[in-house]
Amino acid sequence: MELIAITLFIILAAISPGPDFAIVTKNALCYSRRAGIFTAAGVSFSLIFHASYCLLGLALVISKSLLLFSVIKYIGAGYLIYLGVKGLLAKRSKQIHYAATPTKSFSHTRAFTQGFLCNALNPKAILFLLAFFTLIIKPNTPIHWQIIYALEIAIIHMIWFSLLSIFLTHKMVQSKLSKLQHAITKVLGGFLVACGIRVALLTQE
Repeated sequence: MELIAITLFIILAAISPGPDFAIVTKNALCYSRRAGIFTAAGVSFSLIFHASYCLLGLALVISKSLLLFSVIKYIGAGYLIYLGVKGLLAKRSKQIHYAATPTKSFSHTRAFTQGFLCNALNPKAILFLLAFFTLIIKPNTPIHWQIIYALEIAIIHMIWFSLLSIFLTHKMVQSKLSKLQHAITKVLGGFLVACGIRVALLTQE
C-alpha cells in the first residue's frame, strides 16, 4: 500500500509543470524528439544525484546552510533566466525541426547538460527530495527500499518526459503546433524566466 501511495506521489510530482517540463518541451519542439529525450535523461540523472546525497544526509546540511543554499539558489535562478531569455530572443525559423535526430547546432550532450543543470541547480528540487526522504519515507524504512524509491523517482520522470517528447513530436501534433511553435517558444521562455525569478525569491523556510 505504501509503495502505491509513494508511486502516485512521485507521478504527481513529475507531471506538475515546472522548469524541467519547460526545458524538455522547448527542446523537443525546437530541435527534435531525441533532444527532448536526452534532456529528460539529464533531468533523471540529476534526480539520482540529488537522491544520492539525500540518502547520505547532505541535503539537510545544504538546506540549513544559508551560504550554500543562497549560492545554489542564485546560480540556479540565473541559469533558468538565461535559458528563458534565449527562448524569448529566439528568431522565427522558416524550417520547423522535428527530425529523429538533433540538429547539428544542438547535440545530445548539450540537451543532456541542459536537463541536468536545470534540475541540479534548482533548490526546489533539493527541498523536494529532502522532504521526500524525511517526511514521506518513514525513518525506519530499510536503505535498500530508499534506494529503490530514489531510482523510481528518476525512472518515472524519465518515462513521463520521454512520453511528452514523443507526443510533442508526433506528426499529428506537429501539424497542429507548427504554426504556433515560435509563440510557444516565447511562452516557454517567459515561463523559465518566471521560474528563475521565483527561485531567486525562494527562502529556506
